[in-house]
Amino acid sequence: MTDNVWLITGASSGFGRALTEAAVAAGDVVVAAARRTEALADLVDAHPDRVEAVRLDVTAASAAATVADVEARYGRVDVLVNNAGRGQVGAAEETTDAELRELFEVHVFGPATLTRAVLPGMRARRRGAIVQMSSFGGQVAYPGFSAYCATKFALEGYSEALAAEVGPLGIRVLIVEPGAFRTGFSGASLGESVELPDYAGTAGPTRRMIKGIDGTQPGDPAKAAAAILTALNAEQTPLRLPLGDDAVDGILAHLTEVHDEVRRWEPISRATAFPVGVPR
Repeated sequence: MTDNVWLITGASSGFGRALTEAAVAAGDVVVAAARRTEALADLVDAHPDRVEAVRLDVTAASAAATVADVEARYGRVDVLVNNAGRGQVGAAEETTDAELRELFEVHVFGPATLTRAVLPGMRARRRGAIVQMSSFGGQVAYPGFSAYCATKFALEGYSEALAAEVGPLGIRVLIVEPGAFRTGFSGASLGESVELPDYAGTAGPTRRMIKGIDGTQPGDPAKAAAAILTALNAEQTPLRLPLGDDAVDGILAHLTEVHDEVRRWEPISRATAFPVGVPR
């Protein structure tokens, strides 16, 4: 995939900014969308013919109109990166309805809106790519991350079905599952529910861990961006791309646990049908 027009949400920092820089270095054009476009001023100044900053809140009713505007001015969107998001820590009971709904708006409904908006053009061209920035937490859930993981599990289910629907039309879907990378996830963008003492022993360690690693995470966003471009340029783009030792090890261990548990309970699970020959 070369000479692409990218639309990247949450482009002002972290993975979004790293992907913007990588795509520009590859010779592509990037419409970098963010709520704070001033944070992108240096990239726009350095690459005025390749980077445009646009103000976008993915939860706003005007999100789809942003896609229409980009397509009208650039002719197409070749790569959509649904990257905008934030962290949230708190036990399920600690998480308020408002916190949960807001997180689903950002991580599920916003990406779904933008995905629907780019698909008509991609279908017409029989070409395009949708990158869904999920998480290691899109497959593995831990105490204290119930809300966050719920949104990423939802995004992954949506995207897996989407990939099967649009693959025959020449459209690629890539689900990216990073582990701990040096972004703002554990810092300023982290949401935290009010603590209840009874969850100090379960969600509590997760709270301390996620806040304690800010600035020391092993993952390099620039290397993550390079890996994403490699996957998109591959002859066969993978559906899922875990990033980082923690993500790869954690997902593999989780898959083994699920496999073993299903096998343990297989006789009970299979013994739930009507006997053969029993009429309806």
